[in-house]
Amino acid sequence: MTNYLETYARILVVVCDNIGSSHMQRIRSSLRGKAALLMGKNSLMRKAIKMSAPEHPEWTAILPYITGNVGLVFSNEPDLQKIRDLCLESKVPAAAKAGTRAPADVIVPKGITPLEPTKTSFLQALNIASKINKGTIEILQDVPLIKKGEKVGSSEATLLQMLDIKPFQYGLQMVAVYDNGTVFDAEVLDITNDVILSKFVIGVGNVASLSLGLSFPTAAAFPHVVLNGFKNLLAIALETEYSFAQADAFKNAAANPVAAVVVESSSGPSGSSAAPEPVAEEKEEEEDEGLGFDLFG
Repeated sequence: MTNYLETYARILVVVCDNIGSSHMQRIRSSLRGKAALLMGKNSLMRKAIKMSAPEHPEWTAILPYITGNVGLVFSNEPDLQKIRDLCLESKVPAAAKAGTRAPADVIVPKGITPLEPTKTSFLQALNIASKINKGTIEILQDVPLIKKGEKVGSSEATLLQMLDIKPFQYGLQMVAVYDNGTVFDAEVLDITNDVILSKFVIGVGNVASLSLGLSFPTAAAFPHVVLNGFKNLLAIALETEYSFAQADAFKNAAANPVAAVVVESSSGPSGSSAAPEPVAEEKEEEEDEGLGFDLFG
């Protein structure tokens, strides 16, 4: 434990419930060369940290998480998301055992089952609608059998076993992350650059709104202040003889709006302004022909 703490700077705290020895060996094999998984008695792991506390007080941040059936995944990889993904990929399907709490909802799908007709009474006891179809039992609709967090009953476990359904998947579960003396929740690893950027943009927008409302200058509000100032100058230029380079285009458009519309509508990839006129005339002729009478005569 002490050797790993001195060698590695990052730790993933994981829960190892319902994991067999062969499953654990496959997890260790997938992590080989990238990380090391340590399983031990919690009291000995806590003792190793407390004995090293005078030289390494930052290690004590892990102590609150060493409870229950936990393991520590040590690594020096800069991107812990890759190590997390390797740990989560090692899940295996498992049957539902009576008395255990369901980690997810269990729904029995409708359709033909391998059950014999003699098992209809068993399904009726569980309030599952069924019928006999060609010597087998057919379940008529999807049945929500177990809800997440509920204890699995003996009848539900027996039915899933008879249907050969393994509804649960067991593997390492992320609890916390230790990184150079700092401990944070494992959900932080799900935060991507896009999420950070979107949060930052929302924060900048809030700062700009508050700054404009208080008339307090900030860098976030500066583009809006400049734009509002330009609008005020443009309004003065349009109402007076004063003008400046950026306002000339607006004043010309206001003085001759028809020409501005013609220039805008006639501009195209070729730069010719005469091409669109015949097209408009053709469209008007086609519309008149389609009506069948003269609108203006």
